[in-house]
Amino acid sequence: MEKNGKTIVINPVSRVEGHGKITVHLNDENAVDSVQFHVTQFRGFEVFTRGRDFREMPVLTPRICGICPVSHHLAAAKACDEIIGAVITPAAHKLREVMHCGQFIQSHALSFFHLSSPDLLFGFDADPEARNIAGLVEREPELAVLGVLLRKYGQEIIKTLGDKKIHPWHSIPGGVSKPLTRKECDEYLQGLPAVIEGFEKAIGIVRDYLEKNHDLAKRYAAVETGYMGLVQKTCDCGGEEEGALELYDGLLRLRGANGRIIDEFEPYEYADKIGEHVEPWSYMKFPFYRAFGYPQGAYRVGPLARVNACDFITTPKADEELKNFREAGKDSGGMVHYTLYYHYARLIEALYAAERLGELLEDPDVCSNELHCPQGNELNPEGVGIVEAPRGTLIHHYKVDENGAVTDVNLIVATGHNNIAINRGVEQVAREFITDGTDVQEGALNRMEHVIRCYDPCLSCSTHALGKMPLELEILNSEHEVLRTIVQE
Repeated sequence: MEKNGKTIVINPVSRVEGHGKITVHLNDENAVDSVQFHVTQFRGFEVFTRGRDFREMPVLTPRICGICPVSHHLAAAKACDEIIGAVITPAAHKLREVMHCGQFIQSHALSFFHLSSPDLLFGFDADPEARNIAGLVEREPELAVLGVLLRKYGQEIIKTLGDKKIHPWHSIPGGVSKPLTRKECDEYLQGLPAVIEGFEKAIGIVRDYLEKNHDLAKRYAAVETGYMGLVQKTCDCGGEEEGALELYDGLLRLRGANGRIIDEFEPYEYADKIGEHVEPWSYMKFPFYRAFGYPQGAYRVGPLARVNACDFITTPKADEELKNFREAGKDSGGMVHYTLYYHYARLIEALYAAERLGELLEDPDVCSNELHCPQGNELNPEGVGIVEAPRGTLIHHYKVDENGAVTDVNLIVATGHNNIAINRGVEQVAREFITDGTDVQEGALNRMEHVIRCYDPCLSCSTHALGKMPLELEILNSEHEVLRTIVQE
């Protein structure tokens, strides 16, 4: 930590993806008065994609992000399916889901092993020069390698289908561009047991940490909100387990903090259910459930929300782990509100993705050549595509003219859905760990950062920005004068 006047520069690089800023406002006693989490770049894709042919959207929108391009690719393709009025073939549906599973495996492995595990393994107050991926490689080399191998496995699946690990091209309006070969399926099936074992090992690490730090987990950024995620509904493509965890298709379910199901609705109804509030200090919007208003209608998405919202998981190992997970919420109707449990939920989902991938790879449909349905002559004026990205519910909504040119775009990404909860959580942690705003310890900053890491946010997704992305913390006194700026370069 280097101090220079009112600025503290802390290295190494902050482990968040995107450009964010935290402002802590102090009262006259130098105690925390309020905290704001800002996202500071301008949102652009919704504007510059207007006028493009809608068929380009599955290629353009993955450029929003290099971490979760598959999610944007699939959401865009689903929106385009609606515009052409297509019901894709079972083979296309399952192949899209194969790529989606690969995305979840690689993204969740990255989040846990490389971004979050250093805090859990070394402690929030550990030396920041060692509390990072380099420190993990030095102190826990087998764990670091495991994270790399798990991520590689998921990325190779994406590459096999989409020709590239980043920004793949596979889903097209009305279907997909190619199947898997039986040889490719067998090769991935051969490697799958090691992937499942790897995520089970990671789950053991998280469970051990949460058991040993139970009191911290109960109070750390724990906010009671609603929880939204896709759940399965009976359909013709294999999703016959109503109410089960779903990542690609299904109904959107909103479950309240008390465990009661508040609403279930089709993706195309999202605009009637979800409002978007704007604050002058952030370029990221604040979605909320319209019936409850802002900010009472706050809800969360992502791993914690999905495992709270669903009734069960269709694969055996993940479902058994879900039962263990819900023991933490036995005093609150089975609902787990603890933000640190995002890590546990994330690994349960990764385990599910691996198990589900095995089911798909053994399905003969994934080697079928019935990949695309014909397009009609008329276009529907709009289409909505919703998938569960690793970070949470992702919404793509396009409107087009009679020639297929895009006239309007609305994108709601996971980090936006979580915006209210992230702000509340960061403020709660700041109030506990900043007792004197004129003397902020590095560990306090890291605890606030880790609130954000729990959500595994993609701030460049939420704003669609490019460039260098540090995290900045400003301490302001009661006169709104900047006392100190702390920057993660």
